[in-house]
Amino acid sequence: MTEPTAGSPAGLDLDRLGGYLAAHRPDLAAGPLRAELIAGGRSNLTYLVHAGDREMVLRRPPLGHVLATAHDMTREFRVISALAPTDVPVPGALLLCPEPEVLGAPFYLMERVPGEVFRSRSRTDQLTGEQRHGLAMTMMDTLAALHTVEPAAVGLADFGRPEGFLARQVRRWSGQLDRSRSRPLPGIDELRDRLAATAPEGANAGRIVHGDFRLDNLLATVDPVTVTAVLDWEMATLGDPLADLGLLLTYWDVLGGSAASDGNPVADGLGPRAGFPSGAELIARYAGRSDVDVGPLHWHIALGCFKLAVICEGIHYRHTLGQTLGEGFDTIGGLVAPLVAHGLTAVRET
Repeated sequence: MTEPTAGSPAGLDLDRLGGYLAAHRPDLAAGPLRAELIAGGRSNLTYLVHAGDREMVLRRPPLGHVLATAHDMTREFRVISALAPTDVPVPGALLLCPEPEVLGAPFYLMERVPGEVFRSRSRTDQLTGEQRHGLAMTMMDTLAALHTVEPAAVGLADFGRPEGFLARQVRRWSGQLDRSRSRPLPGIDELRDRLAATAPEGANAGRIVHGDFRLDNLLATVDPVTVTAVLDWEMATLGDPLADLGLLLTYWDVLGGSAASDGNPVADGLGPRAGFPSGAELIARYAGRSDVDVGPLHWHIALGCFKLAVICEGIHYRHTLGQTLGEGFDTIGGLVAPLVAHGLTAVRET
């Protein structure tokens, strides 16, 4: 790949993008292209693209060190296309480019959706208590709506392999860990081994799971309180919806409920310490709007801790290689140890 055109943000060559649009979707390139990186993403890169008066959003994998299947643009594009006619709010899918030759990696374009990402404490501190409660409850209603969608009804019957999903999650994230190791990580191998030895069958398997569902992966408004779009579908598949709940509680209660959340770039602004309802209230809301048997969640929280620890370690590794864009990556490595410690505590309670 040649060097990006002057004025192009890193990872997005506007001349190459313009040429591809002219050949495949000229209606999307009705004017000069401009783009800027949307700050806040810790994995895939997201850009706001201006084509004349039109605004679109482009998603592509991170620069360098891309782990197999972890940044699959085709899966993201397929799932948001499939969910468009459902009650799950998603951006409109515009164009998929599966070939890496254009930008150095596959990418896709989607409509820009109105709304705000509530990611930082500086933003959530401005919300009223009623707005915080409304956002949290609407978030859980949205997750329940996703888990209610029948995969076959939206063309996603073959989107994953529900059988053995939880055990396969442990193996998958173990593989990701091995590819991201760059320093000693005390306790993480014990957590992996305990998860592998105690993986449940997953009585709820076969639902569409998001894979990284949390407040700051949503676009929302607060007047009125509405979720306008669910974002970041890179890890979506068919599996056990309790995995979504376990990871959400990892963000909400494990990071967002302790001093570890203060100022960190992953859970700052989330959870009880930021004035939101407790994780128990979230689960109660979800259970009242879903037919999923919630049951004990200790093992799934432990899996969430392991998965998030691996993700943070991968981001830390890319940061040490100079392959991250934006701010806040220098502290992510510090989240791994508390996540491992809490995961060990949770898995011992199963």
